[in-house]
Amino acid sequence: MSQIKSINPYSGEILKEFQLLTENQVQEKLQKGEKAYQKWKTSPFSEKSKLMHKAAEELRENKEHYAKIISLEMGKIIKESVSEVEKCAWVCEYYADNAEEFLKPEPISLPDGKNAKLLHQPIGTVLAVMPWNFPFWQVFRFAAPTLMAGNTGLLKHASNVPQCALAIEEVFTKAGFPEGVFQSLLIDSKTTTAIIENPIIKAVTLTGSEKAGAAVASAAGKHIKKSLLELGGSDPFIILEDADIEEASKTAAKARMINFGQSCIAAKRFIIQDTVYDQFLEIFSNEIKNLKAGEPLDENADYACMARPDLAQELYEQIQESVDKGAKVLLGGKAPEKGSAKISPTILTDIPKDSPAYSEELFGPVAIVFRVKSADEAIQIANDSEFGLGSSLWTKNQEKAEALASRIESGAVFINSLVASNPHLPFGGIKKSGYGRELSRHGILEFVNTKTVYLG
Repeated sequence: MSQIKSINPYSGEILKEFQLLTENQVQEKLQKGEKAYQKWKTSPFSEKSKLMHKAAEELRENKEHYAKIISLEMGKIIKESVSEVEKCAWVCEYYADNAEEFLKPEPISLPDGKNAKLLHQPIGTVLAVMPWNFPFWQVFRFAAPTLMAGNTGLLKHASNVPQCALAIEEVFTKAGFPEGVFQSLLIDSKTTTAIIENPIIKAVTLTGSEKAGAAVASAAGKHIKKSLLELGGSDPFIILEDADIEEASKTAAKARMINFGQSCIAAKRFIIQDTVYDQFLEIFSNEIKNLKAGEPLDENADYACMARPDLAQELYEQIQESVDKGAKVLLGGKAPEKGSAKISPTILTDIPKDSPAYSEELFGPVAIVFRVKSADEAIQIANDSEFGLGSSLWTKNQEKAEALASRIESGAVFINSLVASNPHLPFGGIKKSGYGRELSRHGILEFVNTKTVYLG
């Protein structure tokens, strides 16, 4: 494959075609990144902060422009695309304002009266392998801390969002970042592996599937390079009988349908105590039924389509196999038209343990609903998963909520709220949801050398 196509998943229209970079062009970009790093690493925080604030300004001032690229290229409705661009500006501002404090030297007093200090220093050029579902946000939550730490960044974006990849580089260029500090690479997966092997690359971060994560981590580990993985999720949304059922049920619909269900931290498994199960299903199903379908640029649409026709077909096959195993369809469940990325929101109940709906991540607008008798049973089902990214727990008893939260196997528990990433909060998972943390102070420390200096 020497070309990469940008295709509108809603209409099937080919928007643009791009040539993949040649091996020589890739090498030139690697060298450019290394050359830029040698100067960028010594740039004062004040200069980095100024440029990162300009990137935020560029995003805010031209959010409609960037949002339209997102919506046309991966099918996200325009109001969600605008929100995504605004969130990217937020993370740029957050690290522009806080990076220097996060990375300041840390003094250590030793028991023998001697002293030491920790320095947090950049490591070089970091490769980011990023997905299509939040094509701007996933990149900026990597780029803002990584660049503010003094590293340079290379982006290998998903093959179906090349215009987004180039637009993100455009943001940093327009903001005035030195040439080579951030570059987008239009390359295939084979070339990505070769780049990881290159000595210029000092670390790699990936957000994506288990399969992609395993491949990237394997390549990085082989060459003794740090990797950070943010992979799939099958987040539980637990509602206990003493919760505010109406609020919880309405929030559950939002948590499942954000980005048309194509989110690693979207709620996917709804675990409901039996005394409020019927009430939940009534409210929840009505909320989803009332959502309006439309094309991606329709300001009034609540959802449009999935990012590619093959993804819609794969999701339907998971639904159908689950139904064949005994799951019941409460809503939707219809097959997409051949070659179409459009699929109906679906609710499944009575989930058999041997079905895909029980054990796999359903990456799209499918809600999986469980009935449980107790909080203990809810926790047991929540933890009976290979994934451990986020989770949501609903109860009015704060003491009980915090006790139960400590038992949930995940990277985050949101009490009486849907799960959402936030620059102030560490983000990441356990088990097959990956390792390492993005965002907050923890995120910027992932790709630095924490150097001990002993003061003898």
